[in-house]
Amino acid sequence: MKSLLIILFPLPYFLNAQPITKELNSNWQFYYPAQKKWYKAEVPGTIHTDLLTSKLIPDPYYRDNEAKLQWIGERDWQYRTVFDVEEKIFSKDRINLVFDGLDTYAVIYLNGKLILEADNMFRAWEANVKGILKRKNNQLQIIFFSAQKKVDSIAKRDLPLILPDNPRVYARKAQYHFGWDWGPKFLTCGIWKKVRIEGWNGLRFTIQNRMAVSTVRLIQHPDTFGTGFYFEKEGKPIYAKGANWIPGDMFLPRLKKEDYRRMLLSAKAANMNMLRVWGGGIYEDDVFYDLCDSLGMMVWQDLMFAGGMVPGDEHFFNNVREEIRYQVERLRNHPCIVLWCGNNEIDEAWHNWGWQDQFNLHGKDSAGIWNNYNRLFNDSLRKWIREADECRPYITTSPMHGWGRKESLTEGDSHYWGLWWGLEDWEVFKNKTGRFISEYGMQAMPNTGTINSCTETGDRTRNSPVIMAHQKANEGFRKLNHYLTRYFIDSAKLSHLSLDDYSYLTQCLQYYILKNSIATQRSQYPMNMGTLLWQLNDCWPVASWSITDYSREPKAAWYAVKEAYRDDVVPQTDSLYPKDLALLKPHFKVSYTTGQVAISADVLTKYVCLSFNGNTSFFSDNYFDLLPGETKKINFIPTGRVKNQTVEVKIKSLVDVLTDH
Repeated sequence: MKSLLIILFPLPYFLNAQPITKELNSNWQFYYPAQKKWYKAEVPGTIHTDLLTSKLIPDPYYRDNEAKLQWIGERDWQYRTVFDVEEKIFSKDRINLVFDGLDTYAVIYLNGKLILEADNMFRAWEANVKGILKRKNNQLQIIFFSAQKKVDSIAKRDLPLILPDNPRVYARKAQYHFGWDWGPKFLTCGIWKKVRIEGWNGLRFTIQNRMAVSTVRLIQHPDTFGTGFYFEKEGKPIYAKGANWIPGDMFLPRLKKEDYRRMLLSAKAANMNMLRVWGGGIYEDDVFYDLCDSLGMMVWQDLMFAGGMVPGDEHFFNNVREEIRYQVERLRNHPCIVLWCGNNEIDEAWHNWGWQDQFNLHGKDSAGIWNNYNRLFNDSLRKWIREADECRPYITTSPMHGWGRKESLTEGDSHYWGLWWGLEDWEVFKNKTGRFISEYGMQAMPNTGTINSCTETGDRTRNSPVIMAHQKANEGFRKLNHYLTRYFIDSAKLSHLSLDDYSYLTQCLQYYILKNSIATQRSQYPMNMGTLLWQLNDCWPVASWSITDYSREPKAAWYAVKEAYRDDVVPQTDSLYPKDLALLKPHFKVSYTTGQVAISADVLTKYVCLSFNGNTSFFSDNYFDLLPGETKKINFIPTGRVKNQTVEVKIKSLVDVLTDH
């Protein structure tokens, strides 16, 4: 029989051990070397947004400014502040300086003395400053080093060994900052979360996050189809309907609670019940998980590793261990989290993307890199997560098998990119729907208002350099054109489309592809138990797979997904391709009441798109079909840009684009 030792502390002792906190988020400056001058800085913030606020750079998202601003990420930057400390803190036995987030490589000096060296964006950092702190006029200085130069230096040290597929893998920094096929390259730095001083006596007593008991389980058992992969709540299977989530901005401190609320409500309104937090971004802000808890939204949580092999040195492993402990302890009290996943697509990439030949990795080099992968994802992460959260399941990677392998259709989750990357038709899902599809998708241009926000009038042609700069996918427009000519329009007409008509047609395409793909996948229940489309949101104005663009407003496909994810209907596939429809020019009747539009047409009309004064608004339905004589009533919420203007409805339908050229 075990004995239990109980230590009772007197209440005054307990109260004295509670930290007293002073936030240090004001009065910061950054140094601009070109002018040898200090400027006001925002904390939390980034160097890019500080430069922008001080009008030292143009808007990074505007036109082709991305290429012109790469110098920012190639330089080191200094921040400083001066602060006093109240006696109630200064008199404490122990005083720590705490940074909730530093991006990424930094050295910190207090009153001229080095107190910290940081190299992980995903950890909190703190130092005992009791012997250095003064009552008045404390000088706090931070030097941020270029992440690009840091990773390039580390990679050079390891030559001739090259880790696939980019030196970025050495950095514990949001990997999408180095560029992705839907995002720009902006290598940020800065104090991206809050800063504070904490003082206490004796042992520090803090309120620890309690682990929420998850009522959702991951089931992976052999069955008649192969090996299942689905979630179960209170003993009942759940069909997962959702999307992948990427960070909502390149400059993370710009995201406010209302941004998160708007994006998550759009997921809920689209009848989603699960979001996958993708592994190339960040462990999200607390407000994200709070909102998911309140909305009943399940969260598949990737750890922050994506598309690259990992170093094997002890410093890297120790750094990741502290990151995982910090993040899992921070997040484990959220019942929304139902799964920890080690990485995005690294296992698949190693076995299917040809890295061994591309990077000349054979023999001992290949074995060593694979051993480091196994050590981290199969052994270490499993152990570290279990130490902090014994409740939730952990899987090493997503997907379990590459989309070109037959096992991807019978075991585990799958990323099916035969559609898009393989130029396969959506009908492929009739024969190749996996057990749980955690990635697939189709691109579309952003909304017209979003395009206008990042371009000049002269940029708004299909092949302009600025439009091309806002398409990051390899041969993205060629792939879009392939699908447009497959389903919507012949190539001769396609080549003559205006940018506005082209953008509209790509949104119709995304609507059509996702509608039919989801209907096909759901028809294969219970063999298929989940579909998470790529992707819910964007981080800047871009042509992408997102169903809501950077404006946070729906693209056409959002409306398709909303219908296809309903529980009260069985979604159906279209029997004809849009290009095979015999369409006539409609005559519309339109009437308005407060917050509502009523519209009818005299002939069958496809993909009716409404907008006000050239801007999108939030409509209860859009890109809808009208039967002859049918009256459809659409509720709407105008954007702030049109609230005080005369309402002028603009109507576009598929026949307008297909017959005017």
